[in-house]
Amino acid sequence: MTGQLAARQPYTTRFETTVAGVDGREVRLKTSYFYAESGGQPSDRGTVGDVPVVDVQHRDGEHVHTLAEEPTFGEGSSVLCEVDWAFRMYCMRAHTASHVLYGAARRLCDDLGYGGFGIDDEKVRVDLTTSSDVTDETLVELERLTNQAVWESREVGWKSVPLADLREDGFVAFNTKTEEGVFEGADEVRVVTVGEGDVVPGEPRERPWDVAACGGTHVRNTREIGPVTLLSRSNPGEGMTRVEFAVGERGIEHRAAEKRAVLDAGRALDAAPTDIAEAAERLSERVEELESELASARRRLVASTLTAAEPFERDGETWLVATVEGVEANDCREPLQASAGRDADVVVAVGESGRTFVAVAAGPDHDASAVVEAVTADYGGGGGGSGSFAQGGGIDAPPAKVAEGLGSRSA
Repeated sequence: MTGQLAARQPYTTRFETTVAGVDGREVRLKTSYFYAESGGQPSDRGTVGDVPVVDVQHRDGEHVHTLAEEPTFGEGSSVLCEVDWAFRMYCMRAHTASHVLYGAARRLCDDLGYGGFGIDDEKVRVDLTTSSDVTDETLVELERLTNQAVWESREVGWKSVPLADLREDGFVAFNTKTEEGVFEGADEVRVVTVGEGDVVPGEPRERPWDVAACGGTHVRNTREIGPVTLLSRSNPGEGMTRVEFAVGERGIEHRAAEKRAVLDAGRALDAAPTDIAEAAERLSERVEELESELASARRRLVASTLTAAEPFERDGETWLVATVEGVEANDCREPLQASAGRDADVVVAVGESGRTFVAVAAGPDHDASAVVEAVTADYGGGGGGSGSFAQGGGIDAPPAKVAEGLGSRSA
């Protein structure tokens, strides 16, 4: 596949040419500066002879332009073509930003490799292979370094180089499985370079910010990209990290939303934006303390309720059954086990947390799980446990009825 004219001359968006062929809505042109979908970059939009272009593909060495409707012109006609400049420029900015981000990743990640790329109307994705753990801190630093390179107004250029030279240079990002349209000829590859003369740690000589084999459209200087906003990271496969970012309006909106969220959180925590993390950590620790105190209070409530209940005899065993309020089944375990074997052979707490639950503890030679099985057999639900402690939930009866069925008075 030969390189595209759009990639060589990305600022050309208006041209006149001859129609080479028409097949329904598909049109071939003698010369085309429309970018055909390739390597993760979508096709250009625009018009051919005032008819909207909805797709452009490269087939059998030719650009095939799919129009929104069948044209009135035919083969041999001269047509004026216009590429949608707003979308072309968006793709140029987005594609160049992906190179700048990869250059930033070179400075942060070990064993870096290029795994793929894609542009859509809302965001851009870059797939990286690396042995480094890409943390939140890495993501922040990626964004910082990327925008620093944009601010520094680094020149962007593209040229053809011999394929043999490219393969010998391990610095050039090149993935034949993901990069379409990079071959300018049988032995030449199109290479895009961002910046010049940076020293990369571990490299024996100065290197550009980034060098990659690429067939897409790019801006001539990083300052044309504008702000880059990182959106998220994910892991689409083993050893792969996907970084998504936005340029243009979506990036600005996302950054404004983050700023609003930070300011709102600062007001809620009574903290400056730079102190929010510390304030949130203090709040989290306090919440854990309160949750621990609440759980302890619930256990004391269960113990108090058990103390107020009166034991009774059943089948030669001493039982203690009480209904409990405002607690969950797990709150009952400790006080029940403390009471079992001391105050009664079998100790039962029946309560409600969403639906009725039962918790049972039994002393030596007694079976708590058998009590739960009997209750769930009578009233539905399920549960289980051991001979010393068991619990059940989803019981279809109010706690008082379950307690009464076990032969107790409600405490």
